[in-house]
Amino acid sequence: MLRAIVIAVVLLVLVLAAYGLVAYTLPVDLGNRTVSVIIKHGESFSNVADSLAARGVARSSVVMRYAAQWRGVDTKLIPGRYDFTGKNSGRSILDKFERGDMVTIRVTIYEGAQIWKVASILASRMEVDSAEIVRLNTHRELIAELGVPCLEGYLFPETYFFPWGTGTKEMLRSMVAMFRAKTDTLWSGAMPGNLSREEVVILASIVEAEALLDEEKSLIASVYRNRIRDRMKLDADPTVIYGLGGLNHPLNRRDLEVPTSYNTYLRRGLPPTPIGSPGLAALRAVLYPAETDYLFFVADGTGKHRFSRTNDEHNRTRREIRRALRNKS
Repeated sequence: MLRAIVIAVVLLVLVLAAYGLVAYTLPVDLGNRTVSVIIKHGESFSNVADSLAARGVARSSVVMRYAAQWRGVDTKLIPGRYDFTGKNSGRSILDKFERGDMVTIRVTIYEGAQIWKVASILASRMEVDSAEIVRLNTHRELIAELGVPCLEGYLFPETYFFPWGTGTKEMLRSMVAMFRAKTDTLWSGAMPGNLSREEVVILASIVEAEALLDEEKSLIASVYRNRIRDRMKLDADPTVIYGLGGLNHPLNRRDLEVPTSYNTYLRRGLPPTPIGSPGLAALRAVLYPAETDYLFFVADGTGKHRFSRTNDEHNRTRREIRRALRNKS
């Protein structure tokens, strides 16, 4: 009788071991289907194992728990989103967790993007609250921590790869850190024209908004630097548009009469903050502008600009461009 019990126990252990080995090594084929498993901060591996089994990624939650304990993976979980497709065994699943092979999202912030555009991009790519990002633009504690006057202008235009689930503040910290890393060497010398570092960023954001071509940025920067030197208003269309929160129509005379703190047709000097995220070319253009006597420029309809020294010359140029565009249409 005892012998029979021992044999039965041994057989049961062997069966369980065989089952465990199969469940650990034999893959489950999801085919073309993708299953996403999200691991939250502080979540137990028991919950993760149950989710893997319930969603058909793993054969057995019990086997996954014991295997994870045996390998020590259960105490080293990295929060994030893990996608599974094709064939997945218990071993490969734990390998994935051990590597921290989570989903990363490619996020590209383009040059000149305003804070609300950055917020929209992050909201669509990272599923975060865009309104929160706009609110954080002037969040006292955050900007004090980051050592910047505001977020606008300091969220460096670049392509980032964020793990899915990255927190909003963490992403913003990364962008400001990128700004510092990319611009660190620019501030080694004295600031030109008595501009502060913050004023350089503000002016560079205006240059970024005006110039479509990198080769024109130093010329446009020279115009604004000359106007600042001569105590002229900047008369920069992009600052007016920014102060109005963006426009869904071409800038008109009525828009130019709205008295916002960004209306450089009504107010002398720079606006209070940057109006977007300037890239390195725009920052360098402000630090090292072309040496010109230009005080005016106007778009010629081809993506380029024509530059003038006097208001009369500027007005003649504008008439010539309008006439050329009418003849072309």
